Amino acid sequence: MANEEFMATTAVTGERIDYASILPGRTKALILAGVLLGLFLAALDQTIVSTALPAIVADFNGLDLVAWISTGYLLASTTMVPIYGKLSDLYGRRAILIWGIIVFLLGSALCGIAADMVQLIIFRVIQGVGAAALTSTAFAVPADLFAPAERARYMGMFGGVFGLSSVVGPFLGGLITDQISWHWVFYVNLPLGLIALAFILRKMPPLKSGLRAPIDWLGTIFLTLAVVPLLLGLTLDKGQYPWGSPLIVGLLATAAVSTAIFLTVERRAPSPIIDFRLFRIRTFWVAIAASVLNGSAFFGAILFLSLFLVNVVGLSATAAGTAQIPLMLAFVTSSITASALVQRVGRYKPFIVGGFIVMLFGFFLMTQLSAQSSVWDVTWRMVILGMGIGPAMPLLNLALQNAVPFQQIGSATAGRQFFQQLGQAVGAALFGVVLSTTLTAQIAANVAPVVQSLPAAVQEQLDLSHLRSATVAAEGAAGEQADIAGKLAQAAEAYGLPAAEAQAIGGQVSLALKTSFASSITRIYSYAIWLVAAALALVVLFLPEQPLRKTNRAENPASAPVFE
Repeated sequence: MANEEFMATTAVTGERIDYASILPGRTKALILAGVLLGLFLAALDQTIVSTALPAIVADFNGLDLVAWISTGYLLASTTMVPIYGKLSDLYGRRAILIWGIIVFLLGSALCGIAADMVQLIIFRVIQGVGAAALTSTAFAVPADLFAPAERARYMGMFGGVFGLSSVVGPFLGGLITDQISWHWVFYVNLPLGLIALAFILRKMPPLKSGLRAPIDWLGTIFLTLAVVPLLLGLTLDKGQYPWGSPLIVGLLATAAVSTAIFLTVERRAPSPIIDFRLFRIRTFWVAIAASVLNGSAFFGAILFLSLFLVNVVGLSATAAGTAQIPLMLAFVTSSITASALVQRVGRYKPFIVGGFIVMLFGFFLMTQLSAQSSVWDVTWRMVILGMGIGPAMPLLNLALQNAVPFQQIGSATAGRQFFQQLGQAVGAALFGVVLSTTLTAQIAANVAPVVQSLPAAVQEQLDLSHLRSATVAAEGAAGEQADIAGKLAQAAEAYGLPAAEAQAIGGQVSLALKTSFASSITRIYSYAIWLVAAALALVVLFLPEQPLRKTNRAENPASAPVFE
């Protein structure tokens, strides 16, 4: 009854086909193959391009603009996610997926032939517009093809795609860049994308939700005006644009005002992009909140793990990427395994709770790392952390889809993803502040005493100012540490100190720098513990254990949405 009342005030609904009941298993498998391949393309693009950035910078001499290659993509993909989610409810998943693949492939081809950095950034924005359609719509497709009771094991596959892309991306990007050229990092998308497009064109039906409503153009405009300034304010280089600078303050103020207008517009829209009445469903808002917290913690773990491996353990950037493979393999394995177990027992909450508990323990173990930690010390902790991270994304998605009205699955699923991506951006920005402030204090506490004990002529050879920026590239920071220690040892030897003593001084400074980085990064993990603990508390206290529906037809009262 609650479901029908909800839909009656949402929009006019048309006749909907129950594809879960009428499509044969082989057709469903082929549809899933095409969707997973498209999703893999979008996920792979986020990791494969990063390894090609040094070659791109060298080719275009565009170091000042290099950050915009990622920022432009992020702005477009994040902003468009909820918009595509709503459009897929209105016009069907097939139409939006086809559009997304075509735009993504167009952007990829243009990126490959870009003649300068500005062109590449513009074409990356086009790529991001296409990728958003793939990532937002792909997670809703299993809801069209399978009833919730059957859907769980397939959701694990979708979570596994992101883990697999994180493993394959850096390796493939480095191989292509070194052996062919960076242009082919983008061209490689073309054959894979065409295969995915062929699967969808030949096998996928429209997959329409039955929702009929006008497009919320006003909401689209103000959502863009809210999200783009917010992400720019969070992601712009804080070394160049500090938090208190007029530009950052202006961007965040614009985002705040636009958000207030957006909320007002959405309350009056007949079919809003983000229907905030969905937050009356307890499972929906718990899944959203837990996804935001989980996204912030997870992204922080990945983002700063590379810094630890490079600056503390002493690996190269490439080796650091390879060293993270166990984390991703554990993530993929636990994601698929947990989803399969949910399929068998018919309950999702125990596995979400269990995943958060393991993640909590994993982050605690990461806080125990130090300047003396080896690759093995990091690896086994990463595996435990990955095992905890894996179940959260697919199972929170499953719980949310099981709870909301079917006609809202596209926008509800995209809404969860949208808020999770915002959580990642906010988490990265806040953790960056923690790293910057802590690193400054740690360098003053650990390195300064060593330097101050040296003769003035030797001290002049050491400049630590650039190490206080949390935005320094991982490989660059490691190289600068080695360069500082080496120059200091040479200066001490030239000053007249014995070679062994000079090398020892260089070693002391190197250890002090490693200690500073280790303390700063482990502090980030200590804050991540609180984020995961908050997500765990939300799930334990407020997430209802609703029976997984066995059909996509109108819900039984027992499985209708649980409203506040």
